Amino acid sequence: MESNPENDSNTPTISFPALPPPPSPKKKRSLTVLLALLLVGLLAGGIIGYAVTYTQFNTKLDNLQAQLGLYQDSGTGSAQTYVLNENVSLADLYQHVKGSVVVVQDLAPSTFFGQRVYTLQQGSGFVVQINGQKVVVTNNHVIEDTINVTVTFTDGTCLPASVLGQDAKADLALLSVPGIPSEVAALSMISSATLTVGDPVVAVGSPYGLAGTLTTGIVSALGRTIMEDESENGVQIPDTIQTSTAINPGNSGGPLLNYAGQVVGITTAGIADSQGLGFAIPSATIMREISTLVSTGTYDNHPSINAQGTDMNYPIAQAMGAPVSYGVLIEKVSTSNGLQGGTQIVAVLNQNVVIGGDIIIGAGNVRIANIDDLLAYLERNTLPGQTVDFTVVRNGQSQTVAVAIDKA
Repeated sequence: MESNPENDSNTPTISFPALPPPPSPKKKRSLTVLLALLLVGLLAGGIIGYAVTYTQFNTKLDNLQAQLGLYQDSGTGSAQTYVLNENVSLADLYQHVKGSVVVVQDLAPSTFFGQRVYTLQQGSGFVVQINGQKVVVTNNHVIEDTINVTVTFTDGTCLPASVLGQDAKADLALLSVPGIPSEVAALSMISSATLTVGDPVVAVGSPYGLAGTLTTGIVSALGRTIMEDESENGVQIPDTIQTSTAINPGNSGGPLLNYAGQVVGITTAGIADSQGLGFAIPSATIMREISTLVSTGTYDNHPSINAQGTDMNYPIAQAMGAPVSYGVLIEKVSTSNGLQGGTQIVAVLNQNVVIGGDIIIGAGNVRIANIDDLLAYLERNTLPGQTVDFTVVRNGQSQTVAVAIDKA
């Protein structure tokens, strides 16, 4: 009997899983909305991130701009940037100031085998403006007792000059130069009181006749006293700037500048075989004297205490039994001004010192360590006719003495 395959229980049965139903239109719309929200979120996040980054960048840029050293040209009103932190464009600085720096030439008389002869000498100078008038500033020793003074500008223009004012005690002179080219700008000046030791400075001048030479260095010291020459009658100049900037013959009278292109001094002297040691008259002296030099032709308000003294040290302190080894020992007083001079001569380190006088250790509220400090204080802070309280050690005791200031 044949079996019926349809009814045969031994025949295997294969079952297939049911296929999932197709997604409904509602689920498709939900997925599209989710993707759209994700894209909008990414776009919004990108925009917010860009805005934050842009704001931070602008803040940093503003801070950097605030740190820029700017020089405002008083003649044109234009601003030149020379300094950004430690980055300095000396090339830009030089281009800005070179037209204002001049060569000063004249004839200095001398005697040769009994005959009067004249020698050509040269220095430097620079243009400033006072009371609306452009004048040339230079050193007094560049033009003193000379004839036929001329000023040459960077474009080669050479003009005759006459002495407008001079002060040998500050090695300062002003020249009147009719017809200064209109394009020659006056240099800006800032008080040297802003300087500190270590500040970078620039000198521009004509060393050895090489016009338009720029050298750089730093402020090595402040308040130095120098002698204009080494002769017995040499002029003593207090409160000068010592600098490592190379200063050579011909530089005298040129500007000493800070990195903003502002005049902080007049280069005045270099010491032979000093490995680059130079000095400059501080701009504070120019600013104090310039109006008087223009109006009267001279300046005679340098202060003095009419006394001779020496720097204190430990051997002198031992010799006189003094409680201090710093300050200025007064050896001789020329006039009665409140100070007392010495009474006894002793040999200290193979030199005769007059001991027994006052030891100046302070003036006003300033500590006086040596003669340089004393002379710088007098030059900066006093005028003839004033009375200043000095702190002195007298007979081993510290006391305050009213000292009359006279003319140097």
